[in-house]
Amino acid sequence: MTTRTLLLTALALLAFAGNSLLCRLALRDTAIDAASFTSLRLIAGAVTLWFLLRLRAPSNLKAGSWPAATALFVYAAAFSFAYIHLDAGAGALILFGAVQLSMLAWGIYRGECLGLKGCSGLLLAFAGLLVLLLPGASRPPTEAASLMLLAGVAWGAYSLLGRGVSDALAATTGNFLRAAPLALLLSVLFIEQMSWDTPGLIYALLSGALTSGVGYAIWYSALRGLQAFQAACVQLSVPIIAALAGSLLLGEALSLHLLLSGAAVLGGIALVLSAKHQHP
Repeated sequence: MTTRTLLLTALALLAFAGNSLLCRLALRDTAIDAASFTSLRLIAGAVTLWFLLRLRAPSNLKAGSWPAATALFVYAAAFSFAYIHLDAGAGALILFGAVQLSMLAWGIYRGECLGLKGCSGLLLAFAGLLVLLLPGASRPPTEAASLMLLAGVAWGAYSLLGRGVSDALAATTGNFLRAAPLALLLSVLFIEQMSWDTPGLIYALLSGALTSGVGYAIWYSALRGLQAFQAACVQLSVPIIAALAGSLLLGEALSLHLLLSGAAVLGGIALVLSAKHQHP
């Protein structure tokens, strides 16, 4: 891995964790509502990606698809509503655990065989999520955890739909441009709860333009120097970054329950990713 790829990868992972921090900070400490945060995030991301795409020549503004845009919208909306009641670290763990597990489940459905090592890792990851969600004093709220699970499945679907696209940046721009009107419709449906203030507006715009728009563009640049296994593994660091940053910057507690669950989920997924997948 070159120094350039390493730097781009680190910046992208910080951007992914930054989305969790900005969303949690906005919905915990400002007056902005979840629907407005979602709309502003997707609109800011669409504008930023459109600008980045226009800097290139030629640019394909018709790339992307409605199924992928719908998955992107479901992810962004469920992500925002879940973070009303979830800490940054717990939310990132549930999100990325659900992303990886849903994509692995799709692979199994398509006929991939994980072998003993892969199956053991899959069971360990599921057990870690189950422990996190079991009743207890430190268990995340059921509704919020369910929404974040939905966000993870939707992001997994979005990732699967995006595999094999010839121009990832153009496809992402097209998907953001399609998802933005869906987010505006969501805001209309929740218009009675609509509220925001200047800090909330700034956090939403930063989340959309910087940690989503620019972050995704950096990630696609980094992917050129990463193998598929490396790209999957490095993303497992995002919940750890989010949990540590949430503790340091937002004053959120790092409970033993979360740490043990996180170790099981991330360790199990790492086992699956390191196993040799076979097709029947």
